[in-house]
Amino acid sequence: MGAPPTQAATGTRFRPGPGVPPADRALARPGRRLAAAAAALVALAAVGAGSLLDLRTPTPRPADAPADQFSAGRAYEDVQVIAARSHVAGSPANEQVRAHLEQQLRGLGLETEVQEVVAPEAGQLSGAAGGATLAQVRNVVARLPGTDSTGRVFLVAHYDSVQTGPGGNDDAAGTSTILEVARALAAGPRPRNDIVFVLTDAEEACLCGAAAFAGSHPLAADGGVVLNLEARGSTGPVIMFETSRNNAKLVDIFGRAAPHPVGTSFAVEIYRALPNDTDFTAFLDKKFVGLNSAYIDGGAIYHTPLDTPAAMNRGSLQQHGDNALGLAREFGRTDLTDLTAGNDATYFPVPGGLVRYPGWLTLPLALLAVLAVAALGWLTRRRGRASTGRLAAGFGLALVPIVAAPIAAQLLWLAITTIRPGYAELLDPYRPIWYRLAVLALATAILFTWYALTRRRIGPAALAVGGLGWLAVFGVLLAVAVPGGAYLTTLPALAGALGGLVALRTRQTGPWPVVAVTAAGAVGVLILLPTVVLLFPALGMAMGGVAALVAVLLGLTALPVVDLLHPQAGGQRGMRALRARRLAVLPAGAAAVAAVVLAGVGLAVDRFDAAHPAPTHLMYAMDAGTGQARWISHETDPQPWTDGYVDGMADVGDEFPGLGDGELRVGPAQPANLLAPKVEVLADDTAGGERTLRLRLTPQRAVRLVTLHVDASTAKVTSAEVGGRSVPLRTRTGKWGFGLVFHAPPTAGIDVTLKLRPLAGQVALRAMDASDGLDALPGFRPRPPAVGVVGSHSSEMLAVARTYNL
Repeated sequence: MGAPPTQAATGTRFRPGPGVPPADRALARPGRRLAAAAAALVALAAVGAGSLLDLRTPTPRPADAPADQFSAGRAYEDVQVIAARSHVAGSPANEQVRAHLEQQLRGLGLETEVQEVVAPEAGQLSGAAGGATLAQVRNVVARLPGTDSTGRVFLVAHYDSVQTGPGGNDDAAGTSTILEVARALAAGPRPRNDIVFVLTDAEEACLCGAAAFAGSHPLAADGGVVLNLEARGSTGPVIMFETSRNNAKLVDIFGRAAPHPVGTSFAVEIYRALPNDTDFTAFLDKKFVGLNSAYIDGGAIYHTPLDTPAAMNRGSLQQHGDNALGLAREFGRTDLTDLTAGNDATYFPVPGGLVRYPGWLTLPLALLAVLAVAALGWLTRRRGRASTGRLAAGFGLALVPIVAAPIAAQLLWLAITTIRPGYAELLDPYRPIWYRLAVLALATAILFTWYALTRRRIGPAALAVGGLGWLAVFGVLLAVAVPGGAYLTTLPALAGALGGLVALRTRQTGPWPVVAVTAAGAVGVLILLPTVVLLFPALGMAMGGVAALVAVLLGLTALPVVDLLHPQAGGQRGMRALRARRLAVLPAGAAAVAAVVLAGVGLAVDRFDAAHPAPTHLMYAMDAGTGQARWISHETDPQPWTDGYVDGMADVGDEFPGLGDGELRVGPAQPANLLAPKVEVLADDTAGGERTLRLRLTPQRAVRLVTLHVDASTAKVTSAEVGGRSVPLRTRTGKWGFGLVFHAPPTAGIDVTLKLRPLAGQVALRAMDASDGLDALPGFRPRPPAVGVVGSHSSEMLAVARTYNL
């Protein structure tokens, strides 16, 4: 018996019943199904390959490249000098790096100076644990004067490293890029606008160098355009991930002038919501405009001893330089008097460039997508491809893979970290590709299983419309809450709806329905596939569920193409129907097997060894007054090596307020022969019930930071100054109220003035300092080769504290 007539054939409305073959309820019903499926899949694969190839880093240019070009080979020579060893702010090694930077910039004939000042932190992140944060900073500042300047362009990177690693990528990459860009600009024609090269100090400590420059340097007084260069990893494309507000004009210049423009308005929205800061934060606080860029893959080495020059992907360095040089030249000749627009742009990368459109279009496009999907649902019903009930069921059931895939991805990672708990201390595994592919295979298995189970009863057209319906709904929600991310679902939903409408209104036996749904799927691939790839390193495997969600949304945009993989049911009965059902679940079964195999390969390949050590965290803290000492660790599930030092949990905030509050792993330690910082009273005056203490806080050894806290039960601090600079009164709950943290303290000490209202006969002060390195401590056992240091600002910290009663 032949298939029932459709409206297209009879001119009457037809509502399919339960016996209507699923193939007759699809948006596209090609006569040669296998050929159509192969062609559609090849087309989508080609689009996907093109979008991924566009994310590749460029080939690094050698050291003998032409003078007007950026050369990763030349820049890498500076990387090797800058990242020869760890160079934390205030250390002799950091002074050597600073001298190198001065020498290079002066050698280019640039006006070069060192800004040396006590500076506060930028943002709220750094001082959250110990109190208000300051640092002694030494910024290196050079200027290339413009011929007819309309403003200033600032190229910014930080030259200090963390205490646990040499900073081969973070941020020798940005620093060396600026040196090479300065060389290229100085060798060429003078720009119209001033170009200022700012190499900041103490970024890792507190963003204090950037805060000092943006807040007090004369060159920063009138604001300008900031291009901040960072790295959080060792490889991958350079992503422009943060902008100032009202960025439409900036993004337009970025899309035109950067040779390799990778960036999304979704990333900007997400970063604005996260509690993360870079030097760019300090400039935003002072109303500068600009762009912030970094490469972020290879996060396992971030802030660790493995962040060496050898770990750097020089293609990523080349992309950093190409973009920075292109943008510096473009901003260098642009009228900078008005770079703010009335809205943020929506933008995302495609092969060959950056798609961008005004942010005010976001909500109208989202509403248009809803209307287009509604029109598709209406036409689907009118053409007899689905009833109202099946359309409603398709919409409801489409939520199943949207919810199930992220949950399954998180459960998969939970299982993997249970087997390999050391992953919990890493931003990402050392070799994450297998785990990423496993998450994608798992999302595919869930989508295909759901489709195979629901296709026969609900019908392909109803499920396709239902999936697009959720994308359209998400587009509206994002347009309201996260406008820069609305394009992720709005544009695929709109393209899918238009493709479906074309498919339903063209001759079904011809090629155009398949072409229409394939073109619509290609839009989803262009937008969502790069997003999935970029989300993995941005969020890490611990949040792989987000990538799984986007992968499922990509699958929903391509459901009409997915349907071509299923055999045409055609009303078969008996064994033929059973074979058809079995064939329908083959793709799902293959994807599920692939997920298991890929996860297993990841566990087999990404083992901890000397080159890829298991990260551990350990500190030593001693009270010089009582002689009591402790080992302390932030590890939630201690590695075997760490477990040999800690044996319980305790809140150390009362003993060592500079380390912050909260329970940590602790264990007894042997006291060391170490002195606490010295507190001297320079002046002590009382007037009107207010006591003024002028103190000198002096470390007795080479340290990275000092802290000072006031016992809240003995006095209430009403104002504070450090080195003549006013300090914000950030008080803590608990015993120690007011506190301050000072990074890179001079050996002569720091002067502190406290005005307070006494609450007891004596004022109790807690002074602490911290250095780095545990090797010389009694009872310390060196790490085995396969045990490493976690990338934390407190790893390997050695703290000594003492209470002074005045």
